Amino acid sequence: MPEQRAVAIIGSGLIGTKRAQAVGDCRVRICCDAVFERAQRLAVQFPGAEASTDWRTSATHEEVDIVIVATTHDQLAMVAATAAAAGKHVLIEKPGARRASELEAVLREAQRTGVAVRVGFNHRYHRALQEARRIFASGSLGEMMFVRGRYGHGGRVGYEQEWRADPDVSGGGELLDQGVHLIDLARWFLGDFERVQGHIGTYFWNMPVEDNAFLILTTLAGKAAFLHATWTEWKNLFSLEIYGRQGKLEISGLGGSYGVERLAFYQMSPQMGPPEATIWEYPMADNSWDTEFADFLGDIRLRRDPIPGIQDAQAALQVIEKIYAEAAR
Repeated sequence: MPEQRAVAIIGSGLIGTKRAQAVGDCRVRICCDAVFERAQRLAVQFPGAEASTDWRTSATHEEVDIVIVATTHDQLAMVAATAAAAGKHVLIEKPGARRASELEAVLREAQRTGVAVRVGFNHRYHRALQEARRIFASGSLGEMMFVRGRYGHGGRVGYEQEWRADPDVSGGGELLDQGVHLIDLARWFLGDFERVQGHIGTYFWNMPVEDNAFLILTTLAGKAAFLHATWTEWKNLFSLEIYGRQGKLEISGLGGSYGVERLAFYQMSPQMGPPEATIWEYPMADNSWDTEFADFLGDIRLRRDPIPGIQDAQAALQVIEKIYAEAAR
């Protein structure tokens, strides 16, 4: 029977908690956070886990095999590089860093020590997206044409005082927060983007980062993605539409406040007219965190390159950096 792997959670907030609860047969060994009480609240949920405020000691602990990094954006790459240098496998929460260049040290250390590093673009693991990918891979959509995506929420009282509103900590606003998911998903279906156009604006929140981002991204072959990420979506929304010459996939909802997760597959007939429609709904609890981590364990066991990995995160971040650079002119 394989030895049980031990995990350190660096960043014990909402996402760190979700990650800790999804480690399957692994053992949570350390819960670390800048706020000790938060680390302690998480640690008590796992027998034998200790709480800490020392991220460096936690990330390099001799008993730890896997480090999950769920900190603020300014700490993600630094913690991940330290863990990888110590020979730990690493799952970094999206976006992986504030800028693509920050991930170079992570990539270098991972290559040196031979560890697996995955970036947590968790949305790829939602049931609707997994089924959509299977249909896409079957060729049933025909030649791809374009993707249209919208994603947003409305924030909460005091949102402009949170760390996401501080560009030194967050690296950016809604484009980096939820927009990076849309970019990653669009790349997953269309490939890399050659041309990047967009606009960012701050329309509602009194903050030095954007609360809305509008993007048009085009591949070398001319396939396009039209994306809108917003912190002024007063009713939480997730919508992704994937268009091929022979059919369309439409994913909506992510569960919870975003509504029931749903996938529609519209297949065009040679005669055109109304398409044949197949609908899937997923009203059950979200299992994407568990599925994603199980895939990561497979990466480690099979010594395969994690997908999405560091280079996927860098590609998404490079798109964002182009938008920010254009806005700064």
